[in-house]
Amino acid sequence: MQTPKVTKFEFIALMAFLMSVVALAIDALLPALDIIGNSLDTQENSDHQLLITMIFIGLGVGPLIFGPLSDSLGRKPMVFVGFGIFILASFICVYSSSLELMVLGRILQGFGLSAPRTISVAIIRDLYSGDYMAKIMSFVIVIFLLVPIIAPAIGKFILDYFNWEAIFIFQIIFCLLIAFWFWKRQAETLDRKNRIAFRINLFSDGFLELIRYKTTIAYTLISGFITGSFMVYLSTSQQIFQQQYGLKEAFPYIFAGLATASGGAILLNGIFVVKYGMKKMIHVSLIGFFIISICYTILFFNSVNPPIKVILLFFSLQFFCLGFLFGNLRAIAMEPVGHIAGIGAAITGFISTLMAVPISIVIGKFVTLTALPIFIGFSICSFLSILIVSILTIKVSQKN
Repeated sequence: MQTPKVTKFEFIALMAFLMSVVALAIDALLPALDIIGNSLDTQENSDHQLLITMIFIGLGVGPLIFGPLSDSLGRKPMVFVGFGIFILASFICVYSSSLELMVLGRILQGFGLSAPRTISVAIIRDLYSGDYMAKIMSFVIVIFLLVPIIAPAIGKFILDYFNWEAIFIFQIIFCLLIAFWFWKRQAETLDRKNRIAFRINLFSDGFLELIRYKTTIAYTLISGFITGSFMVYLSTSQQIFQQQYGLKEAFPYIFAGLATASGGAILLNGIFVVKYGMKKMIHVSLIGFFIISICYTILFFNSVNPPIKVILLFFSLQFFCLGFLFGNLRAIAMEPVGHIAGIGAAITGFISTLMAVPISIVIGKFVTLTALPIFIGFSICSFLSILIVSILTIKVSQKN
């Protein structure tokens, strides 16, 4: 269990930084997408988007291995294995001479980082439960958001003084520092008596156990839709602000500003979730997310991009709603499966990512001349999420 000398603030910060290597690997690369694309002789903007979306393939598949192994061998060893794979993959990216090799490196980066990303959630579930777990998750994500806020600026700074390869070197150094902190300060949270002997059918048994819980499945599907719509923004933000709006120098600051909108909501969620509960926070936020996106779609359908202040306002409102969704969706999906936290985190993460990647790729291909397809994607994904909540609510009321 957690050692007494580790304060709650340090624990929250450490879990946040375990997750944050993922954000650094994604967001620090955004200002360099076109430069890397030119270096690799890519032809289309959709090829550049692959450098962002493909890392999520590894992030989705990796938990299927690291989750069950962490339930069997403990949380800490799997984090270190994941970091090792990430470092090797980063060197593949540094020495890539083709888009295909770079995509392979990005997938392997995601595979390695899936370990600290997934296991940090399992560690939190080992120690906390219920709405209090959601509160801890909210504070973790608030600190985690510091990295995506500054990551594009870090990437641009490195580009200004070095080259795109140096971005990956910086990621390796950051990873090593977090690994040392984790090794030095965090005790193993899974007691030996609670470990599950590793078996070949451990995943299938865990999946059969997990699908018994309608709440877990429903909110995992919602997480897939919401994550997928957000991934479209991640993979196209550089294209929208640098190319469509011609704001290359301002892009890191725009990205940071929009990230703070989510950060503010996540901080408020840490306060409100204990009072109102996860379900109410999720339901209200989904409705707000849908209303904002459908309003933009109606106002600017078949038209050019609106003035920059207008689109920033809409994005800010969307991300404010997202801030109430990310932590709560993961926490409420994990709540019924605390007895298989590692496998549960793995399977729920895999399902949501398996949904999110194709959603992002399909919608991203339509983002060519305007940002309208992003908001149409937001509208569709939030509508389907509200539909799932409605069906779940009806089934629960009928059962009672």
